[in-house]
Amino acid sequence: MRKVATVFGGSGFIGRHVVQRLAREDYVVRVATHDPMGAQGMHTMGRVGQIAGLAADVTDEAGVARAIEGASLVVNTVGILHGRFAAIQAEGPGRIGRLAAAAGVERVVHISAIGADPASRSAYARTKAEGEAELLAAFPKATILRPSIVFGEGDHFFNRFAQMAMILPFMPVIHGETKFQPVFVGDVAQAIMTALADPATEGKIYELGGPKVWTFRELMAFVVKETGRNRRLINIPAGLAALQARIGELLPNPPLTRDQLLLLQKDNVVASGALTLDDLGIVPAAVEALVPSYLSRFKVGGARRVRSGM
Repeated sequence: MRKVATVFGGSGFIGRHVVQRLAREDYVVRVATHDPMGAQGMHTMGRVGQIAGLAADVTDEAGVARAIEGASLVVNTVGILHGRFAAIQAEGPGRIGRLAAAAGVERVVHISAIGADPASRSAYARTKAEGEAELLAAFPKATILRPSIVFGEGDHFFNRFAQMAMILPFMPVIHGETKFQPVFVGDVAQAIMTALADPATEGKIYELGGPKVWTFRELMAFVVKETGRNRRLINIPAGLAALQARIGELLPNPPLTRDQLLLLQKDNVVASGALTLDDLGIVPAAVEALVPSYLSRFKVGGARRVRSGM
């Protein structure tokens, strides 16, 4: 009897790592995404026919039901930084939980975020908390994982700021003393796999952070150092940052939003007393050990050095 797993957001940064691990465990994997074109090429992570892209937006009842039907495991990695927060991050997990329970799914693991809080001023953090509550109400045995900033090759954090260090004459710093605890994408994926396999994790919430807490200023200084760019760190006043966010929100893919500014005002670290990677038997990888290798391409002449070694 074939084992089937469905990964919502499976073509994304975290999802791809999960899909690859599930394929290694001999699951037939459905990569459920609102954009199936993004899953093209992922079939090479497994045997012929083992990995398949499937159009299934978490806001679409029928699409979610099709994606879940016949699956024994379901993972939801879907999250957004701007847009339809309520539909995607609050209602989506509840829909997945309800339809997974109806379909007889054995295990559900959901990626939320550190800082999820129903009372938060941030729509991102507030809907993350609402999504957790709706999921657990529908599927009480679900496991919820809350990572801090997730890093790894192709991430949207270190790569983004490294690009800025290449282009800008200085490195902007907003709320520089806010703390973060970056966690490696491979550790997050392994946490998902462990939660799927271990019944002891059912109904529990884990907060995932790396071995070191950094301020935002320290992270920017690290990026400048590792890209070899001589850039001053310049504090951006709150009023100017708010103006930039309002202007940015006029773009289809805003570089900064007012909601993100609210997030930047609160520390993003593992809470005291929370269940962590250690409780899942995972030793977290350090930023310093992994990030320099993929930021080297942003150094002066970095791309040329990579090509010359091929």
